Amino acid sequence: MAGDDRAGHAADAPVLAGKAAPRGRYPHFRRAGDYVYVSGTSARRPDNTFAGASADAMGTVSLDIRAQTRAVIENIGDILAAAGAGLGDVVQVTAYLVSMNDFGGFNEVYGEYFDEAGPARTTVAVHQLPHPHILIEMQAVAHVPQGEPP
Repeated sequence: MAGDDRAGHAADAPVLAGKAAPRGRYPHFRRAGDYVYVSGTSARRPDNTFAGASADAMGTVSLDIRAQTRAVIENIGDILAAAGAGLGDVVQVTAYLVSMNDFGGFNEVYGEYFDEAGPARTTVAVHQLPHPHILIEMQAVAHVPQGEPP
């Protein structure tokens, strides 16, 4: 990113190698001062398949909110690592669920990564996300003071 002088990080690369490319013209993350903003992230893999989505021999699709939530949080962790941060630096999360029926499974896995001392969180239901196999998308904000080493 322009204006980011943290050497050795992917701050100059708006789209990270090894991660699913954004489905539009936006970066995986953006640094602004002491904050790193992670764009909406799903369980999509670099090869455009989805964690937590499978089809049987008849083409019946099975979607797993727990596997997708885990993949989303891991993807956010990878993106933050490229920005010189980690999940422990996250101060705010917004989660978008296609169905609030998935809230229990989402909340269960979320609790494996964060607790009451973790980030502020908002969870909302949305009509749909950019692909029918996506059950969840999350965005995050991390606080990473520029004067501190990563």
